[in-house]
Amino acid sequence: MDKLYPGVEKATGASFRSIKKFNKRRPFKALLDVGLYRTTTGSRVFAAMKGALDGGLNIPHSERRLVGWDDKEKKLDSEVLRKYIYGGHVADYMKELLEEDPEAYDRQFSRYKKEGITPDMLESIYEKAHAAIRADPSFTKKAVKEGVKRDAKFRTPRLTLAQRKERIAAKKLRLGFPKPRK
Repeated sequence: MDKLYPGVEKATGASFRSIKKFNKRRPFKALLDVGLYRTTTGSRVFAAMKGALDGGLNIPHSERRLVGWDDKEKKLDSEVLRKYIYGGHVADYMKELLEEDPEAYDRQFSRYKKEGITPDMLESIYEKAHAAIRADPSFTKKAVKEGVKRDAKFRTPRLTLAQRKERIAAKKLRLGFPKPRK
């Protein structure tokens, strides 16, 4: 079915529904279940839905929840949506932060700076990522690095009863409580 309903080759932000182009079979239909996630206009869950729509799935939806929906004109501005798809809002924020507060820019975008990524390069990076996903959409699990203990990363070791009592006594001394009698 991926050959019957390939979806959108290049994301433009325009409205796309694979159901309009019936071939021999209907496209795969999926229902969006957001669970407890807030369904506000422009939410990430609707961005994921737009990606699935562009991928060729048939998801019943209303365009009014996508970024770029204009309530006054009652239509979707595909240029605004395209800007968000290609990270234009992030590039705008990067430019603004670079002008106003270079120190904050260095803190927030240190990895981008380390990789040599500028705000003007973001759109081409997103285009390459979309092309790579189109070329091979399968998930490949990365190998775990040697010497990194993933399970124990956030766990604190379990204390014995004697250790817990000793820890409580130390806290009481720091706070100025008198020493317990024996």
